[in-house]
Amino acid sequence: MTPENALAEIRAHADEERAKGARSYHKADRVYLGVPNPVLNDLTKEWRRALPVAERVDLSKALWETDIYEARLAAAKLLTQARLKPDDTAAWDLITTWVPDFDSWAIADHACMAGMKRLTADPTRVQQVADWTTSDHMWTRRAALVITLPWTKQNHPTEQDLAIRDQVLGWAASYVPDRAWFIQKAIAWWLRELSKHDAPRVIAFLETHGAAMKPFAAKEAAKYLNR
Repeated sequence: MTPENALAEIRAHADEERAKGARSYHKADRVYLGVPNPVLNDLTKEWRRALPVAERVDLSKALWETDIYEARLAAAKLLTQARLKPDDTAAWDLITTWVPDFDSWAIADHACMAGMKRLTADPTRVQQVADWTTSDHMWTRRAALVITLPWTKQNHPTEQDLAIRDQVLGWAASYVPDRAWFIQKAIAWWLRELSKHDAPRVIAFLETHGAAMKPFAAKEAAKYLNR
């Protein structure tokens, strides 16, 4: 599968009206083809089945570099898989190179979904993510919370999981003074999801930092708490 062939398969499902709506909604200045997400899911599922990991990484890199909206989503979907054998290092390294390019939530979140799989496969990579939290790039800082969302979901976390959970809560606390809507939303998202599995940590966070959060974020973070 060459990048040209892959892009041709995506373009075959283009919809001009849908593309106009996507451009208006996402606002980032790039080409939009108007291809629905389920179509991209079907295409990338077939490519994942047909291509070995090394070729998938190469194809993902090429599709990302087109800066076409649907091609970037496809690039991320190609690497969204729990196990990449025999080695997922190249996939993780590629995903980390994408982070400075983030400029809209949809592309960032798809890439982070791929990154989540690689982080849970090797939790030591969270230490690389820690470096993102001091970036001047808002989307990079936000990505540190989005990509670590798996640590909000364990019902029976290990000691390592709890250490990561507390580490990310520390990042979230450091973000509270940042008034950017997407940052506040990310804090709320992380806390809201964690509250379903570890309410005491969320309650403690909100007791300490809730008053300094934007009201909408504090309210969303507490959505599932019985307070």
